Amino acid sequence: MRARQLGITLGLGTPGELNAITDVPGVRVGHSTLKEQIDGKQVRTGVTLIQPRAGTARLQPCFAGYHVLNGNGDATGLEWISEAGLLTTPLAITNTHSIGIVRDTLIALERDSLADPAVYWCMPVVMETYDGLLNDIWGQHIGPEHVLQAMANAESGPVQEGAVGGGTGMICHEFKGGIGSASRKLPAEQGGWTVGVLVQANHGKRQELRVDGYPVGRHLMEIASPFADRGTPGMGSIVVIIATDAPLLPHQCQRLAQRASIGIARTGGGTEDSSGDLFLAFATGNHDLPPADYGRKDLPLSTALNMVNNDHISPLFSAAAEAVEEAIINAILAGEDMTTADGVLVPGLDGQTLLEAMRQTGWR
Repeated sequence: MRARQLGITLGLGTPGELNAITDVPGVRVGHSTLKEQIDGKQVRTGVTLIQPRAGTARLQPCFAGYHVLNGNGDATGLEWISEAGLLTTPLAITNTHSIGIVRDTLIALERDSLADPAVYWCMPVVMETYDGLLNDIWGQHIGPEHVLQAMANAESGPVQEGAVGGGTGMICHEFKGGIGSASRKLPAEQGGWTVGVLVQANHGKRQELRVDGYPVGRHLMEIASPFADRGTPGMGSIVVIIATDAPLLPHQCQRLAQRASIGIARTGGGTEDSSGDLFLAFATGNHDLPPADYGRKDLPLSTALNMVNNDHISPLFSAAAEAVEEAIINAILAGEDMTTADGVLVPGLDGQTLLEAMRQTGWR
């Protein structure tokens, strides 16, 4: 069950048809999920991959920007986005100790697709959150084949949520977390653009959880916490990817990425020292950016661009904040019970339990 199926509407905006990041035309999402025992170790991890356009990313770059709310996390490729403002590769999300192999595999895929790789280089964006309570993270079980599988599975339809892909072993507000998605479509008078969000939610304390502003976490404390005898509640991270078809320039993408902080705060997160809260936004609204193939001799000296005037950008900010808020709740609701290798339960939060907690707070 997703939030809206339970009658929970977050914010004032209207979701897209799928209420997912794939409502932004051209965006595709694929997962590769590992749920198995390997050499006696419990493996609960994976890779989630986002392709920003229908075509090859380097041939159809997007403007992009990022924001770090708290830096206890890692990502590759962000310095070039900061410098050039361009996203030229797919995005991938995985666990903390598998960033390297995912990055290297994406580079190899780029190399193998080029007629002359000597004249091109790439720095893929790969982000992470920590799944070490549920997954044998030190075993580094992600391999190139899992990146290839996520790439092959990438599609533009509904987005699988919960314990899939990179979100397989994640914990959110002391419940089973993982992948969540949502979107907002602006009315025609505000541009008619779509803002889509995907989160890998692995953060937050139970008692601070809020849904639509209601402090439901305080009414869920009787449910056993996986951190009772291990770790610290709130340890972990959240990655947020925001996509839009609005014509934004790189600095505007950065401003859009910053608004992820608001959605996280509305659900009761964003205050932990041990959390890596990293957000990236990309915009597909400029369709004619030069290919990021630096060996080409036919590139124009200049390119005509469009941009949303700042006087009209606020609805996009509101849409991003609302979609992040809803994506986090969707991630939690999609979670199902999972146990650690030593038998500690990480409980899923079912919809009826959430609704009862909300009624206790005065909701409806």
